[in-house]
Amino acid sequence: MAQLAVEADLAGTVWQLSATSGDTLAEGDPILILESMKMEIPVESPCAARLVALHVAEGEVVREGQVLATLERL
Repeated sequence: MAQLAVEADLAGTVWQLSATSGDTLAEGDPILILESMKMEIPVESPCAARLVALHVAEGEVVREGQVLATLERL
C-alpha cells in the first residue's frame, strides 16, 4: 500500500489529537486539531487510510509544511 505524509498547512500548536496509530480513517475524518491565531483548524484525512504514525504531540508547536502524520491508503 502507498504511504502518504500529512503536512501542516500553517504554523500553529497541536491542540488535540483526534486519532491514534492504527486507526482506520475515512476521507475527511479528523486526525488532529491545530490552534493558530485563536482558531481551531482540523487536519483531516485526505482519503480512506490507516494511520501509521503521528509525528507530533499535544501542545507541540509546528511549522508550515511539517509532517504531522503518516497514512497508508486503503
